[in-house]
Amino acid sequence: MFALLSAARKALTGQTRPHTTPVPAKQAAPRGGRRSLVLALPAVALAAACQPVSMGGNSGPSINTDRPVPVALLVPRGSGDQGDAILAASLENAARMAASELNGVQIDLRVYDTKGSADVTASVTGQAISDGAKIILGPVYAANANAAGRVAASRGVNVLAFSNNPEIAGGNVFVLGPTFQNTADRLTRYAVSKGKSRIVLVSGQTPEGRAGASAVQAAAARNGASVVASVPYEFSQTGVLDAVPQVRNAAGRDGGNADAIFLTANTAGALPLFTQMLPENGLGPDKVQYIGLTRWDIPPQTLDLPGVQGGWFALPDPGLTAQFNARYTAAYGASPHPIGGLAFDGIAAIGALVRQGRSDALSVSGLTQGSGFQGVGGVFRLLRDGTNERGLAVATIQDRQVVVVDPAPRSFSGGGF
Repeated sequence: MFALLSAARKALTGQTRPHTTPVPAKQAAPRGGRRSLVLALPAVALAAACQPVSMGGNSGPSINTDRPVPVALLVPRGSGDQGDAILAASLENAARMAASELNGVQIDLRVYDTKGSADVTASVTGQAISDGAKIILGPVYAANANAAGRVAASRGVNVLAFSNNPEIAGGNVFVLGPTFQNTADRLTRYAVSKGKSRIVLVSGQTPEGRAGASAVQAAAARNGASVVASVPYEFSQTGVLDAVPQVRNAAGRDGGNADAIFLTANTAGALPLFTQMLPENGLGPDKVQYIGLTRWDIPPQTLDLPGVQGGWFALPDPGLTAQFNARYTAAYGASPHPIGGLAFDGIAAIGALVRQGRSDALSVSGLTQGSGFQGVGGVFRLLRDGTNERGLAVATIQDRQVVVVDPAPRSFSGGGF
């Protein structure tokens, strides 16, 4: 616990770069003999805003479903960064595993290295389409996805990017990464169903913090909750210290003005400090419900923090995720990168559409079918605005263990949506 708090203090004081995902010890080499390296990349981060490109109408290439469908996978290999190399390996591994499990549908997977560069991404996107690609899967970074989208739009091809940045979504670009808005909606709906509808919103003055705050505000408006106070804080240890009494005053004595505190902070940033200091200042989880926009089970040491006990957060279906992790580990000898499963999801969606036998299966209307697709962590669907909706479970922490309090829906007609 103390190590985690120390790391959080370093992140807040700028001594280390905050991240939201664990670092695996090793990663297996992808099939085909490519060498892998030993470092992990943080989860796909929000980047500078980029404008999506519209192709107009229900655009997409015509495909022949009786033959293998060419799919271009764009990965950040070749950038010189070890984290990019290990991420690229995991994405390729997961995509190949998904293609092998399609039962009768044939995907001609072609891998292109972007070197983590927008210019290289634009070039290889054009090459991939000239080589016959009917859809682009990847890349990772928002600026690169925007570059791929612009080239692909001019050729009538859609892009399924691994980014979670909604600002690049739209037109022919769809983001597969989990979005703040989806998580905020899921948690807010659940909170309202449990009588927790008066929210104090606490968010860092960073791009991620502001994006998270905007998502919570929108979720509250859509789902019958109200943000009774908003407390932005400077991303520093002093900023957190100054924010604690503001949160306490906003919530009122013993939480009398609010029944929930929605924290956008992650475990590598301000979350450990807030969950330590708020209870010390009379506003513990016994007085007001803590809700987290980020995963509170990563890294596992977070579960030891007294302040997170009883808090709510969202996560993909744990059972399905465990099954995917087990299959991947059996195939490649190591756990997948935390976002490696997005490549599996992309191939699973493409395969499900190709199985329908329609020549326009990879058009916008096909990609945005209302029934969605089954991914590694549960059901998901792509929306017309280029973002996505994922079935998430709501979990809490009890006795330092993750306990699901509301299971992830298995279809879009079930509860949770």
